[in-house]
Amino acid sequence: MENRSLLSLSVALLSFLSPCLTALTPRVSFHMGSPGRHVTRFSSPEVSNTSTLLLSEDEDMLYVGARDAVLALDVSHQDAITLRSQLDWSPSDKDLEQCSMKGKEMADCPNFIRVLQFLNATHIYACGTFAYSPRCSYITSETLMMSMKPDEGRGRCPYDPYQRNTAIIVDGELYTGTVADYRGNRPLISRHLSEGRRVDLKLDDTLGWLEDPTFISSSFIPEEEKIYFFFSEVGREYDFIDKFIVSRVSQICMSDVGGQRTLQRRWTTFAKAQLLCQADNELPYNVLQDIDSLPPAEGAPADDTLFYGIFTSQWSVNSGRSAVCSFRLADIKSVFSGNYKVLNRDTLQWSTRVQEKVANPGECGLHNASDNALRFVKENFLADDSVRPVGRSVTVVSAEHSYTHLRVQRVQGTGSRSYTVLFLLTESGYLHKAVMLQGGAHVIEEVQVFEQPQPIKSLKLSTAKGMIYVGSSEGVVRVPTANCSFYWTCPQCVLARDPFCGWDPASRACVGASNSQASL
Repeated sequence: MENRSLLSLSVALLSFLSPCLTALTPRVSFHMGSPGRHVTRFSSPEVSNTSTLLLSEDEDMLYVGARDAVLALDVSHQDAITLRSQLDWSPSDKDLEQCSMKGKEMADCPNFIRVLQFLNATHIYACGTFAYSPRCSYITSETLMMSMKPDEGRGRCPYDPYQRNTAIIVDGELYTGTVADYRGNRPLISRHLSEGRRVDLKLDDTLGWLEDPTFISSSFIPEEEKIYFFFSEVGREYDFIDKFIVSRVSQICMSDVGGQRTLQRRWTTFAKAQLLCQADNELPYNVLQDIDSLPPAEGAPADDTLFYGIFTSQWSVNSGRSAVCSFRLADIKSVFSGNYKVLNRDTLQWSTRVQEKVANPGECGLHNASDNALRFVKENFLADDSVRPVGRSVTVVSAEHSYTHLRVQRVQGTGSRSYTVLFLLTESGYLHKAVMLQGGAHVIEEVQVFEQPQPIKSLKLSTAKGMIYVGSSEGVVRVPTANCSFYWTCPQCVLARDPFCGWDPASRACVGASNSQASL
């Protein structure tokens, strides 16, 4: 009885405090080396730019793409990250000399690994910039050895180590968003490694389907059999004096094999739409920085999949501020099934198409469509409506912190209630853990992961192990998602409002929610 009463009081207190304590000021702050927060680091004087991260299926091994190397790190032990094996993969002196002769700085000419994906149960597919001449190779995941000679990586990996890209392998095929030329003027969304009757596909370069994009991420939705790409680009549909940046979501169907005559070896299912992250009476946060998907709750339809993104603004009035918006897959699909804009080739002006649809842009199964239908989808690829955020409002707005990366997790709380937890990385090198409550976001804690601000390239969440990994230019940092033992008393445990933790009356300790008989 006492335990149930204590739990009821705790839950009531949690609910009461939810609406009134939602400031983005972290409740607890852990600075570098603080004994109250366990952080594990891996770095080596011989290894730098550990920026591309890939977790094994059992989450005991972390593969890292670095400068001139691919690493296999054993992360199965809580107290240490150890190097199990390393593949050195660097350009020759001749390659470096040719890179320098092209006018590139020698510091930018090594092989920066930018694509690292599991091809199957035994092999990893990796690509690097390789002295501004991208190369790709198959690597055995067990021994970290190349199984064949590297081949050309054009269209699969950027030339420039500073250009952002995205890549995902589904059913043995590689889907990428990157640039396909040395100068970075040919952006592509393409498919590679196709076998059998399937063919590699790409965008039609002549149509302006992409306008100087910065690729952010890609996501596979199995129920839809579609790949969604997220990026920012110049919004040519806006007739502004200055270049107006817009954030986009685009989609392609995995079943796409191109057209028979029109759009041969080109996507027939490509469509894109604007992601609108905007608070009332404010300029939009129009530049996408990072995005992560949150699968639907157990038993819920795929349409309930959410995408949480960090957005910043191109205008100085919002300088230093960032916002988080969430978008529902159902709303994205609704926009793609609606009307499309059409470009007047003479005036270069976009307008809403008023003529009857000849075909449905973005629809799967168009490979047998008529040339007339394919010409229609070729010119009608920009959705007329924008994808609005959930609740038509911004999830988080921060004037104090400039966020660059995020990961999102659904955590089971009391009874059947679940909480959404955001892990947000600041530009200044702090990791924020925020829980979404009824009144908004509450930042439970911040953890300093780097002493000096530095470019963060990758953030990887291990839900099974309860860890989050940060990849940067100087090394890899691992932070446990929960820190329950820091709270010594029941009030401290409850007031933390951390859904990972709960007060256990039997042991009189704040423990992980999975171990608690009275989790909060």
